[in-house]
Amino acid sequence: MKKIHSQDEWITRARNVLPAAGFGNFDANIIIAHGTGSHVWDENGKKYIDYLIGSGPMLLGHGHPEVLEAVLEQLPQGMTFFANNARGIELAEAIIDAVPCCEQVRFVTSGGEADMYAIRLARAYTDKTRILKFEGGYHGMSAEAQMSLAPTTQTNFPTAVPDSAGIPASVAAQMLIAPFNDLEAVASLMAEYDDIAAIIVEPLQRIVPPRAGYLEGLRDLCDKHGVLLIFDEIVTGFRLAYGGAQERYGVIPDICTLGKIIGGGFPLAALGASAEIMQHFDKSIVGGDKWLMQLGTLSGNPVAAAAGLKTMEILRRPGQYDALYALGTKLQSMQSAALSDAGIAHKICGDATLFDVLFTSEDCVDYRSAKHQQPHLGAKFNQVLRDEGVLKSASKLYPSLALTDADLEKTQNAVLQAVQAIAK
Repeated sequence: MKKIHSQDEWITRARNVLPAAGFGNFDANIIIAHGTGSHVWDENGKKYIDYLIGSGPMLLGHGHPEVLEAVLEQLPQGMTFFANNARGIELAEAIIDAVPCCEQVRFVTSGGEADMYAIRLARAYTDKTRILKFEGGYHGMSAEAQMSLAPTTQTNFPTAVPDSAGIPASVAAQMLIAPFNDLEAVASLMAEYDDIAAIIVEPLQRIVPPRAGYLEGLRDLCDKHGVLLIFDEIVTGFRLAYGGAQERYGVIPDICTLGKIIGGGFPLAALGASAEIMQHFDKSIVGGDKWLMQLGTLSGNPVAAAAGLKTMEILRRPGQYDALYALGTKLQSMQSAALSDAGIAHKICGDATLFDVLFTSEDCVDYRSAKHQQPHLGAKFNQVLRDEGVLKSASKLYPSLALTDADLEKTQNAVLQAVQAIAK
């Protein structure tokens, strides 16, 4: 078999076997060969500082030696069982110790799967059907989640707009859409509809932070109307703080979903809630009519659980989050300073642990405002960064604890090059 060296050759092969030449995730024009620490290399051998970090899970960087050791210790003991295993039970205990709303958890394989089951769980518990979500909120690939995720045209609220073919119109009828950070809009909808089972929300919606009092307001409205509050913490869990957004913002949901970091780079996610809510997964307690069926071949996978446990252990060590916030603040400051010196209108939108630069003069408060007013500047800025060896997504930057001073210096030089390019 011919050995392939060129990235172009891999891209050609991908076009033959993959729709749109990719996995449906990131830019199909780059093929990652390997990663170590804060860096990845493409198939041409080009080295990048990695601010994509697998879309979030590699908070410790690639190939952390302690995580590798935990995985290698587990591998000869078994890779998957479709049965309970000790590592999975230990991981459940660690999550419950860390996350305020969780008295019990159920494992799945992906964040989107966790969000799908969280919605179904809320409906089972409340005997209601409607779900309220926020325009631009990302909750995976289920039919409900694909409503008004990235609408290209503005539609009057609360009309849900499907973002994918193949979704029945009946799904849209069960979804209510509201603008993020607008409590009055939520209050109005909850007063009008008495069959809302849950509000599902990213506490930090993509890169848009909640306004002061917003999450507390959602909690109060849910309590007032007998509606469950679901925090999608797939991204924010163990990133904003060890206890996630619940710890950071001091607001406790009824149900939360977790993913990315809890698997240590392997496919694993979870949903958690009080024992009363989670009993719907136990047929012997709630009976057949109220039972929520859930199973998955790789749920609670022991290798993923071992990686997640070690990752969480490292994150519990003193100073980890102080270091992460310091790194993120430096990355924000270097970009804002360079753009300001060049007189380029911009906003840093997000949190020190997850953010992006938007070329806009508007404040970033919801899906419609958190966009580039000049998209060509954003595209050029990101392309120059990549050319200079800085890899990030088109819409966010993830700092990791593996970053070094040398990485920050190289990133700053790349930012200066990108600013110079767009200032011409």
